[in-house]
Amino acid sequence: MIGKVSGMLDHKGADHALIDTGGVGYIVYCSDRTLAQLPAEGGRVARYTDMVVREDLLQLFGFVTVAEREWHRLLTSDQGEGAKAALAIQGTLGPAGARAAMATAPGPVADVVESAIGAPVATAGNGAAQADALSALLNLGYGQGEAAAAVAEAAGEEADADASALIKSALRRLAPKG
Repeated sequence: MIGKVSGMLDHKGADHALIDTGGVGYIVYCSDRTLAQLPAEGGRVARYTDMVVREDLLQLFGFVTVAEREWHRLLTSDQGEGAKAALAIQGTLGPAGARAAMATAPGPVADVVESAIGAPVATAGNGAAQADALSALLNLGYGQGEAAAAVAEAAGEEADADASALIKSALRRLAPKG
């Protein structure tokens, strides 16, 4: 597996970076948050990576910290999210917000991640409101993945929204279309 890619930033796309490692360019998919932290094209860059291997596809997902990579792994394995959906959720919530949201998940998921990345992470921004909104949607019977994605989208549009506003916005996204 490829755990880290270091080199020169050759290109920054809407959802990925092309990192030249001395003649070989790796396409590394990143969240908006991670893309925003990249240097200008031509600058040196290093990203921890998670390699997703499927029957017909190999993809690298890039992260600034090992903790972010571990959250991505957790979301894609234990929570059943697709790799790009997990990246979008994590990009919106960040590691601290993801930790707060995962605290509502059943089972020892949060404990596993805490042991992998160290001490508990403090909630940043409106992470507590996002966790409350996610908990409410789970209590209403929505699945972990669809509820987390709806809350992440709502939080992305309303950065300082309280739990009530996030719940309403997420419910509009989850409502049947048609």
